Amino acid sequence: KTITALADLEGKILKITKTGPSNLRNLGIKRAVLNIERGILKVTENFEGQTVSCFIALAAVEEEYREKKEEIKKALFKIPELSKILKGKLTIGSDQLAALKAGTDKKDGVILIAGTGAVCHGWWKGEEAKVSGWGWLNDEGSGFWVGQKAFQAIFKALDGRGKKTKISEEVFKQFNVKNKEELMAKVYGFTDSPEDNFVKNVSLMSIAVDEAAKRGDKRAREIFTEAAKELAKSAVLVIEKLSIEKEEFPLIFVGKMFESNIVFKEVKKGIKKVAPHIELIR
Repeated sequence: KTITALADLEGKILKITKTGPSNLRNLGIKRAVLNIERGILKVTENFEGQTVSCFIALAAVEEEYREKKEEIKKALFKIPELSKILKGKLTIGSDQLAALKAGTDKKDGVILIAGTGAVCHGWWKGEEAKVSGWGWLNDEGSGFWVGQKAFQAIFKALDGRGKKTKISEEVFKQFNVKNKEELMAKVYGFTDSPEDNFVKNVSLMSIAVDEAAKRGDKRAREIFTEAAKELAKSAVLVIEKLSIEKEEFPLIFVGKMFESNIVFKEVKKGIKKVAPHIELIR
């Protein structure tokens, strides 16, 4: 999803809207721009004031689309209504930097994101370091990664290759399915609905893993512990690359994975071992 917010110069949020996704890697520029356009036009509808600045924070823009920023701007400026609002006021940058600035007033720090995907990025005295964030098939510790582990655990149990797990019960309940065939259709089945797609459905299984973990399920707790260790490893690598183990700096947690107490506690423990003076912000 794409969140668009309109704020005054004192930082007060005047309006927030939600539109479809705008991940350049997953959608391409044309489709991403369409959802950005919808968001800006919705949030500025009936707004009679003057727009001073616009920052568009996009996933993967600095890693893979740095050279395409002007192309993205030109695509937005082709839309007359947007051109009037944005011309001369638009900056395109990383969603990771935006998340850092949303979490702290300090210039430098580290952001650890674990939602559908996962990434860690740090800034320190002009230096940057990034670990993970290479898409669904790589983002260890993310909601998609946990969901994939959950799906595997379910079918291993059904085949007899693995032990029975409460994850199965929670996933069946979550998706309102009665058997494995219906679950397969839900996960792999083609649909035109933007609210019902493969990546979203796999990621949503992380919620079922959380519920199973709360009920004491061993496999669910193992998956979350493994996810936490992967996330902590990413954060530690960023900290070591920036050589800030002994420094005081903020680390901001972003994403629903950190709503799990198991994940948060394990990540916190792993990071604190390396950087004891860190300020953790969730």
